[in-house]
Amino acid sequence: MSALEAAIRRAIAADGPMPLSDFMRRALGDPAHGYYRVRDPIGAAGDFVTAPEISQAFGELIGLWAAVLWQDAGRPAPVRLVELGPGRGTLMADALRATAAVPGFEAAIALHLVETDAALAALQRTRLGAFAPAWHARFDEVPEGFAVVIANEFFDALPVDQYVRRGEGWTRRAVAIDGKTGALALIEIAAAPPAAATEAREGAVVEISAAARTLASAIAGRIARTGGALLAIDYGPARHAAGESLQAVRAHRFHAVLEAPGLADLSAHVDFAALAHAAVAAGARVFGPIGQRSFLRRLGIEVRLARLAAADRARAADVLAAGARLIDATGMGTLFKVLCIIHPEATIPAGFQPGEEWTC
Repeated sequence: MSALEAAIRRAIAADGPMPLSDFMRRALGDPAHGYYRVRDPIGAAGDFVTAPEISQAFGELIGLWAAVLWQDAGRPAPVRLVELGPGRGTLMADALRATAAVPGFEAAIALHLVETDAALAALQRTRLGAFAPAWHARFDEVPEGFAVVIANEFFDALPVDQYVRRGEGWTRRAVAIDGKTGALALIEIAAAPPAAATEAREGAVVEISAAARTLASAIAGRIARTGGALLAIDYGPARHAAGESLQAVRAHRFHAVLEAPGLADLSAHVDFAALAHAAVAAGARVFGPIGQRSFLRRLGIEVRLARLAAADRARAADVLAAGARLIDATGMGTLFKVLCIIHPEATIPAGFQPGEEWTC
């Protein structure tokens, strides 16, 4: 039994069943043993692979997207370039390399990284140290001002709760200790109805992330006050529906959600509609979500991949295959969505088109 599981069991014994969101928060963020506190989980030797690790074109296009937005806003200085959960720093390193030739952009950048994982922060320091980044444990530590915020596969790791429709009421799932087996198990406890879920059928499960909504509101409020944008790239349906998506992954394979907390990644589909509603309520404008395939193709990923392949003939096939994986219509290109929260007076951001603005 891991030290974190032992601590969770003690907490349940002392305080009763633990809400699922609290379990997820501790499994991922416990200061001493949380999954995103003590390891590098990315890559073949880790548990999963993200888009920036698949192709350098991904980070390059995101960087140029940020530079164009900065130009359209009148080239404000400083521009706080913020990444939430920067991983190994791969996306940001590719982004900054691609934008080095954009006049004035590099000089205007104040780089801010929101990271809690010490192992990943060390890798980020190696790759990005030349840009003198500031590290923060939370977004609210980032100084106010015009900001371009990048969140790639970040919101999916924020804690969720699961509500279940039972008759005329609702229950909320919590983690308890099974009296027969002694294993951690999910139970249901009475709960108030979750927002906007009263039409769900009997037995339907509704996932809600209060943490995601709160963060989207905070970022959108700041954008509405001081300018800038949030670009969120994550997985999930364009319109949220009842159903459970919480999963665990370890060594690139699915893993039992409650087994060995702290040693497996936990994530759930992002409720893009909830993020959009929170952002609009905070005074911002929202575009998307649109498919990653459409977004990257509009930014010119196919042209960029062709140039990369031409520059490295020996690896051309691999370069093209990696890029194709990002825009695969039956895979990442459709599963992953892109949402932009932007200042209400800003122009339509690159990669989006008229008619793709969110309307509540």
